Amino acid sequence: MLDIVLSRAPESGCSAPTRRNFLRAGALAGLSLPTLLRAEASAANKKQPAKGARAKSVVLVFLGGGISHHDTFDLKPDAPDDIRGKYGSISTSVSGLRIGEQLPLMARAMDRIALVRSGAHNNDHHETATNWVLSGRFGTPFGDYPAVGAVVAHETGFAGTLPPYVAVPRNPSFTWELGKSAFLGGRYESFKAGDPNTANYKVQDLTAADPDAKKAARRDTLLKAVDGLAKRVEGNDQIATYDEFHARAREMVLSTEARSAFSIDREPEKLRDRYGRTTAGQSMLLARRLVESGVRFVTVNYGGWDHHGKIFESLDKKLPEFDRAVSALVEDMTARGTFENTLLVVMGEFGRTPKINKDAGRDHWGHAGSLLFAGAGVKPGLVLGKTDKHGAYTTQRPVSPADVAYTILDSLGIDPRKSLTTPDGRPIEVLDQGDCVKELFE
Repeated sequence: MLDIVLSRAPESGCSAPTRRNFLRAGALAGLSLPTLLRAEASAANKKQPAKGARAKSVVLVFLGGGISHHDTFDLKPDAPDDIRGKYGSISTSVSGLRIGEQLPLMARAMDRIALVRSGAHNNDHHETATNWVLSGRFGTPFGDYPAVGAVVAHETGFAGTLPPYVAVPRNPSFTWELGKSAFLGGRYESFKAGDPNTANYKVQDLTAADPDAKKAARRDTLLKAVDGLAKRVEGNDQIATYDEFHARAREMVLSTEARSAFSIDREPEKLRDRYGRTTAGQSMLLARRLVESGVRFVTVNYGGWDHHGKIFESLDKKLPEFDRAVSALVEDMTARGTFENTLLVVMGEFGRTPKINKDAGRDHWGHAGSLLFAGAGVKPGLVLGKTDKHGAYTTQRPVSPADVAYTILDSLGIDPRKSLTTPDGRPIEVLDQGDCVKELFE
C-alpha cells in the first residue's frame, strides 16, 4: 500500500496530533481525497470555541495604496492651504467629532464605529508596509510572515464546507500578491472569491458539474497523484500543500451551503443598490454573507488610494463610493446582529503626506494614519489617539501594526504570542511585538 504525503505542515499544540495526511493508493476505492477532506472538516468542526473570544469572525477592509487621513477622518482646518486641502468638515452622530465633507453617510454611522487617529509606523514602501500591517510583523517586501488571515485559518482549521480565509476579489497586490500564508504553506492561503460586481457572478468551482465528468476528473487526479505526487512534494511544504489546497477549494465548496453563501444575487436589489453597484460595495456585501455563513476571516481588497497626483480629482470620485459601501456595511451588520460576533477593521498600509506635492497629490506617509473598528464589543463612537496640528505625527496613543494584529487575534481567542513551526523546524512567534488596544473595548 502506497502512502502519498499530501502535506507536511508543521505540528501545532492546538491542532490534531499530526498534520500529515495520507492518501493510501490501496484504499482509493473506499477513501478518496474528498472523503479525507470531509473527515478532517468534521473533526475541525468539533473543536470548542476559543476561550475569551469576543468574535467568531473578522472582516478586514484593506484600503490598498493608503487613504489620505487629512481628507477623510483627521482633517486639519487650521493648517496652511498646502496641508489642509480643499475639503471642509461636517458634524457626525458623535458629539464633537467632525470628518470630511465627502463622507456624509459615514458621518451618520460614526456612533457605531471606533475611530483610531493614531495608526503609526515608519515605512513608506507599499509592499513592505502592506505585509507589515497584514501580518503584524516587519519583514521584507516579499512576505516573510503569514498574514493574520492565514494564522486564523491555521488556528481555527477547516470546519464545514467553506474555507476559513477568503479574499474578495483577491489578495492585495501592487507588483505581486501580498497577504499570503508564508511558511504556513498553501493550505492556509486565502480562497479568492473574484469580483462579485460582475454580471452573473459565479465563484470558480462553485457551479454544478456533470456527475460523470466530476468522477472522471477525480479519477484522473487520483491516478496522477499515485504516479507522481509523492516524489514531487517530498520535503517541500509549499509545493506539498498547493495541490491539497486546490483540492479543498474544489471539493469543499461544491456544496449547497457554499453556493448559498456566495450567491449574492439572493440579496434584495434595494440592499445591493445601498451598498453601491461597484466592486467595493458588492465585495463588502459578500463579506457580510460569508461571515454569517461561517467564514472566519474575510479580506476585502479595496485598492486605488495611491494618489500621488491630482488627489482631489480622484477623491471626488473615490470617496462617495467609499462612503456608500462602508456605511452600508456598518448599518447592515448592525441591523442583522452580525456585529455581535464579527469584528470589522478598515485600514490601509499607511496615510498620506501632510504637504500636497507639486503634482497636486499626497505621497506615502507611514508616520500617521486613521483606522476604523466596529463590532465584537468595540466601543461605538470612540475616538482614540491624536496627531499634531499638521497631521504628520502621532502625539497621543500610537497604534502600531503589531497592536492591530494583536487585537484582531486576541478578539478571536487566538494567542498572539503562540509559536508556530516552520517547515525546517524553527519556532517563530505569531507576533514578536504589540499588545491589545484595550481602549477599544467596553
